[in-house]
Formats: sequence, structure tokens, C-alpha cells
Amino acid sequence: MTHDGPSSPDLPVDPDLTPADERDIRVRPRIRPRRWDIALVIAAGGAIGGAARWTMSEAWPTSEQGFPWATFAENVAGCLLLGAVMVFLLDVWAPHRYARPFLGIGVLGGFTTFSTYTVDTAALLRSGQSLTALTYLFGTVIVGLIATWTGIALARRAAGVSPRSA
Repeated sequence: MTHDGPSSPDLPVDPDLTPADERDIRVRPRIRPRRWDIALVIAAGGAIGGAARWTMSEAWPTSEQGFPWATFAENVAGCLLLGAVMVFLLDVWAPHRYARPFLGIGVLGGFTTFSTYTVDTAALLRSGQSLTALTYLFGTVIVGLIATWTGIALARRAAGVSPRSA
């Protein structure tokens, strides 16, 4: 596989890459060595986030034909927190190799749950609750996007940083 296109500073670049990595990728894609330390950090964060999600679901059970409030709240809270955490990780705190994988992918990835969201939607549809299912399906996405934006705005205000220019 070759890279035939021109390099452009306008292309998005993973902020975890070093300048040397970035140059290598633009000139010649390469297979990176496995990074087991990152995988372990993600797994540890996922265990914490998954345990938090399980605890919340146990504390706030959903009846068979009820609105899945726990999953809705987990996903919306995860969106809010992800927006806020990314502001701090990318704009406020000094970069750290394990911070984004642990918090963003591990903890918040384990806390939020797309799979349960889809299973809940399918269960509502199977039980004949089409309006509730569609409200849940689209409401989660809309409220999640609003929560992400809110998390970003609140974190920027709290940290005293202005939005990045594109």
C-alpha cells in the first residue's frame, strides 16, 4: 500500500503521534509494533467504566416494557464527560501517553454502551412500542450530541480556554 496523495497540513492528525511518526506515515505507511501497554491501559479503564455502567444499571433497572432510562443516562452522561475530558486532555493538561486511551477509550468507552442501546431499541420494537423505540433511538443521538457540546463548552469555560480555530 502506498501513499500517492500530497501531504497537507489541513489533514487531521492524531495528536498522540510524534512529529517523526507523522512524517513516516505521510511518506510511507508502516505497520506499527504492537503496543501492549496501551491495550492494557484501555482494558483497565474499560473494567472501571464497565463496572460503573453495571452498577448504574443494577441501581436503575428497566422493566420489560419501560423506557431504558439507565442506558439512556449512561450514554448521555458518557457523551457529556467525553466532551469535557477531551478539552482537558487536548487543550489544558500536558500530553500523556496513557491519558486518552485510559479515560476516553477505556473508562468512557466501557461506561457507554452502543450494544445495549441497540438491543433495547430492538426489544421495544418487538414489544410493539414503536413510538417509544423511535423516541429512544433518535432521542439518544440528539441528546448525546447536545451533551457532548455542553461538556465541551463547560470544560472550556471552567479551564478558561477558547475554542480552537479550524
